[in-house]
Amino acid sequence: MNHEEFLRLVDVIHRDKDIPKEHIFEGLEQAIGMAVKKRLGVGEDLIVTIGRNTGEIVIEDDEGEYEFELAELGRIAAQACKQVMLMKFRESERDSLFDEFEARVGELVTGSVQRFDGDNMVINLGKVEAWLPREERVRGESFSPGDRVRGIILEVRKDGPRIRIIVSRTHPDLVRRLFELEVPEIADEVIDIKRVVREPGYRTKMAVVSMDPKIDCIGACVGVRGSRIKAVIDELRGERIDIIRWSDSLETLIMNGLKPATIHLDNIFPDIDRHAAIVIVDEDQQSLAIGKKGQNVRLASRLCGWDIDIMTREEFGAKTLGRNAEQSVPVKDKDEAPEVFETESSTEA
Repeated sequence: MNHEEFLRLVDVIHRDKDIPKEHIFEGLEQAIGMAVKKRLGVGEDLIVTIGRNTGEIVIEDDEGEYEFELAELGRIAAQACKQVMLMKFRESERDSLFDEFEARVGELVTGSVQRFDGDNMVINLGKVEAWLPREERVRGESFSPGDRVRGIILEVRKDGPRIRIIVSRTHPDLVRRLFELEVPEIADEVIDIKRVVREPGYRTKMAVVSMDPKIDCIGACVGVRGSRIKAVIDELRGERIDIIRWSDSLETLIMNGLKPATIHLDNIFPDIDRHAAIVIVDEDQQSLAIGKKGQNVRLASRLCGWDIDIMTREEFGAKTLGRNAEQSVPVKDKDEAPEVFETESSTEA
């Protein structure tokens, strides 16, 4: 193999494996150095240098340069050289993929189900495989090999000679990324998604705000005849999505967050010390505000960042009376002797 063929080989490996050329040259230098040491029995101070532009191989140590052809390595040394090169290339390929996908953590990826490995679903992303663990899958969703699946990259880590990419379908950012795909105004940052809270497979609440007063943020996310939000709901296999208008006013945000229940601003009582709020609703709105198994108020609390307690007027009145009674009547131990208070009249007597 002449120098030109050698450089062409490096270029082919660089294109096919997407490994930086410098890593390839370093791997070849290390592999050739080990093979030459094995063949000639020289010391550890042997240095192999490959000309990056010429492809010329220079072998030298403290005593000077060696004139040596690669064809003289012999079968055993050549095999050792090949093994070191393969190991070095695999490491370089792993590092290159790791750097690429680590920079994409939080991004939406699309792949196809390849197989199941225990509780993990293995997804083919083209260059590499990704793992969708059971805890990152939505309960009730089922996939078969060959099905298309979307998720966000949750974590990337090195696992021996490979990289392990963990994707998620339960993370709230999955909803955010899907809306970025469907709503151009979000991708163009005209509409900002302020917060997303989610109970995967059941319900999501997403607060949005428009940077342009001429654009209705909720209408843009819903789309004509619900086309945009329907595409996201279909991808999430029917998960319900509530889109609400963001507000810097806590009371307004709580009122919007508890929709579809009808809430009046005057009936919201925040307690700054407890970071909680009491919301008074009409009886016919109580179950709607609380939601099935408390889901609506629970998501609204997470969206606002405050604890929310839903009460009717009767419950609020009873609680207020009870609190006032506790504060006015001292509580004594039943075995404690009654105290005797002297009054002016008794003293004069």
